[in-house]
Amino acid sequence: MAPNLEDRNSVFEFVVRQGNGVKGLVDSGLSTVPEAYVQPPEERIDKENAIKYDLPPIDLSKLDGHGPDHDEVANQIVRAVETLGFFQVVNHGVPLHLLESLKVSAHEFFSLPPQRKAVYLADVSPSPLVKYGTSYIPEKEKALGWKDYILMQYTNDDEALQHWPQEIKEILLEYLRSSTGMVKKLLQVTLGNLGVKPDDSMIDVLIGKKMLSMIFYPICPNPDLTLGVGRHSDIGTFTVLLQDEVGGLYVKIEQDTGYGKKGDWILIPPTPNALVINVGDMLQILSNGKYKSAEHIVCTSSTNSRVSVPIFIMPRETTKIAPLPQVVEKDGIAVYKEFVYVDYMNKVFANALDGKKSLDFAKISPA
Repeated sequence: MAPNLEDRNSVFEFVVRQGNGVKGLVDSGLSTVPEAYVQPPEERIDKENAIKYDLPPIDLSKLDGHGPDHDEVANQIVRAVETLGFFQVVNHGVPLHLLESLKVSAHEFFSLPPQRKAVYLADVSPSPLVKYGTSYIPEKEKALGWKDYILMQYTNDDEALQHWPQEIKEILLEYLRSSTGMVKKLLQVTLGNLGVKPDDSMIDVLIGKKMLSMIFYPICPNPDLTLGVGRHSDIGTFTVLLQDEVGGLYVKIEQDTGYGKKGDWILIPPTPNALVINVGDMLQILSNGKYKSAEHIVCTSSTNSRVSVPIFIMPRETTKIAPLPQVVEKDGIAVYKEFVYVDYMNKVFANALDGKKSLDFAKISPA
């Protein structure tokens, strides 16, 4: 039965607890956004005046080998992680047919009957490796996010094949396998620029935890009032993101750069055959603040539903994280303290999204 859209508790019960999601809300018929999804004005952005990111994607094939092409691409990557914290890449090693199939598979998964998806709700999921849900932490948010998602933790191939949803497990595993080489190259470049030559064991630690998600943003009758995802930075090392042709990803400029002024928002437009890469909090901390994890949001559309497929690349949970000694020696002071990654995770996942405030957990207070 459709919820009473005027009653927040009724909407919450239908969307969150029963597992119908935002898609179920839209399918039930509505002409305006329920009050539970109306974002406070200070959380919305002026999309009309947002800057459009117009740099061409970085061609990662040029990282193979040595010479001026390699050095130029490495410099492009470093400039991006030092300023915006976001960039797009092509020739990344993920087959192009797979990118298209992922988008189709995501739409097909969220088109399944609600009861097929609801078996993975956190309270009833047959595996702790799989969670179906909506928004971010609905119980703690002032306004709900206009999205549904399925989230998978990766431990190994056998457990993924056993526990991940039948409809998407094979294609997501292929996506993960084919992107791993790219992530290792990006770490070699970014850590190398800090004066560190990472060996395989160091890289394996920094990419030792992986989570994959398919996210669905249904058509929204009042996109100016809502957000798919509120202001946040990602907590890991890197995020690899496939976005579809609809777009809606915006990044906040942290300091005056060639992209724009501090506080401006910049649209990361969909680019054919490209993947979006963004810096996570851990890379900002390892670099002692030299690299920027980017604050970003996702806006909704009144004309098209949108899907995205991120891979969240994180350190192993037991990893001790701190600014790299080579960087601290050069800077003369550490901006962040040492901590165990799982403690950072637990802190972030216990609170609603709030820009980049998660980094406060690791900051060393001035004496």
